[in-house]
Amino acid sequence: MHKSKLFIALLGLGILPFMGLAQNKKDTPPANWYNLDYKSDGVMGISTEKAYELLKGRKSSPVVVAVIDGGVDVQHEDLKEVVWINKKENDDNGKDDDNNGYIDDKYGWNFIGNPNGENVNHDNLEVTRLIAKLEPKYISVLPTTPLSEAERREFVAYQKMVSDYTSKMDEAQFGDLNYGRLKQEIDRMISKIGKEPKDITKEDVGKFSADSDGQKLALRVTKKEVDDKSFEKFYEELKEGVEYYSNQVKYHLNKDYDPRRIVGDNYEDANERYYGNNDVKGPDADHGTHVAGIIGAKRNNNIGINGVADNVEIMAVRVVPNGDERDKDVANGIRYAVDNGAKIINMSFGKGYVYNKKAVDDAVRYAMEKDVLLVHAAGNDGKNIDIHPNYPTKYYTDSLNAVMGEAKAWITVGATAWKQDEDLLASFSNYGYKSVDVFAPGVSIHSTMPDNKYKDQQGTSMAAPVVSGLAAMLRAYYPQLSAEEVKQIILKSVAKVDQKVKVKQEGSSKRVYLDEISVSGGIVNAYNAIVEADKYISVNKK
Repeated sequence: MHKSKLFIALLGLGILPFMGLAQNKKDTPPANWYNLDYKSDGVMGISTEKAYELLKGRKSSPVVVAVIDGGVDVQHEDLKEVVWINKKENDDNGKDDDNNGYIDDKYGWNFIGNPNGENVNHDNLEVTRLIAKLEPKYISVLPTTPLSEAERREFVAYQKMVSDYTSKMDEAQFGDLNYGRLKQEIDRMISKIGKEPKDITKEDVGKFSADSDGQKLALRVTKKEVDDKSFEKFYEELKEGVEYYSNQVKYHLNKDYDPRRIVGDNYEDANERYYGNNDVKGPDADHGTHVAGIIGAKRNNNIGINGVADNVEIMAVRVVPNGDERDKDVANGIRYAVDNGAKIINMSFGKGYVYNKKAVDDAVRYAMEKDVLLVHAAGNDGKNIDIHPNYPTKYYTDSLNAVMGEAKAWITVGATAWKQDEDLLASFSNYGYKSVDVFAPGVSIHSTMPDNKYKDQQGTSMAAPVVSGLAAMLRAYYPQLSAEEVKQIILKSVAKVDQKVKVKQEGSSKRVYLDEISVSGGIVNAYNAIVEADKYISVNKK
């Protein structure tokens, strides 16, 4: 699901709103903080600029990084020079010039569209799709109903899904109602003030006189929010909150909504490879464009931002809708990226349920065989994913969910903030002693947005591309390294922090060290990684 689920408590509403920084602090870091160095700059970045000082004068080779996401604006001013171009394809001639099965795939491929140019925008959550499939079979099951062992396991899983689904729907309906009412009152406030949202000041809000209980509540909310941000920004966040909960009710949790007809494939055939279209931007490329910029926005061009990697080609692979991605599309996205030359695949998506794990596992094995590094976001639920998996995972499993092996060139990434204090771990970030490999900056990350825009976003979705960018740096300057060697260098060179951080555990807050909630016990560091790579090469690659 490519919309970050970052929730904060918003005054006395008693609901969990969509927008806002989890840390929600008035102080903000430098826009490029994730590339900065703690000793030099006082923020917990990954020392990218310091690393490039070490790399001065060295040669590098371009590395293709696939961004499997919700779409990328490949014409963005700060990305167009670093996008992957399939030179074997002619421009939109309606032919498969390179005979790879995908017509006019100049910049990548879109697996959630059709040849007529229609695209899936909204889709369900996986739990919704699973319930819709299982409900006819199990809705009338009684304790006395005879079931096979396999059916009994499936029924128990179905009951858990229903409980989870009901909780999500209750929250969504509550949020939809309350956000809708709040926006109505604030729209009325805007009308009475008589200014556009961009022109409304903190003083305007302070002078406003509410004329009803609903408007008094809206005014209290607004006053608190504009204390540390502009009215315009607060209003944009409110609109996104309204849209988020509306989408939950209309699409994500609507068992009767099924957009798959748009794609027109045989959805149950996971071996089907060739469907979709070449529209890699799609109807909503916010998330994927932001991710792409973090990895490799053109460095030092006096435009926009500096990505982490300086010799990279971004391949756009669209599989993630506004809702949960489908396993068939994820598997095909991985295979497409591998077959077309990607050496790193960024996967800033995830979900709590899985439909066809075997299809994804097989694609991951294929990537491992082809020396491709997979980088996956840990997820934004503040949970221990050793216990509550965030799919896809690095573990291969059988039909009974028993672990049958592990993808060795796979990195799962949690998110951190810029201060070395107890709030260093982003409050939304998932964690796991076995399942999360490293942490990387994921709060208040400034990057590219469609149509030559830029914006701060936050999530493990932003932390993963920081690591993908670092991996691309290593593979560019040390092409002799394998994907697994790159992973080991990244994990071995993390910056360790002698500071306990807050995590949510069983409904309460607990303080732990990073090595208690991850494999490496630290935050990725580009400078350290270059030093470590030099050592490794001198010993092992003579």
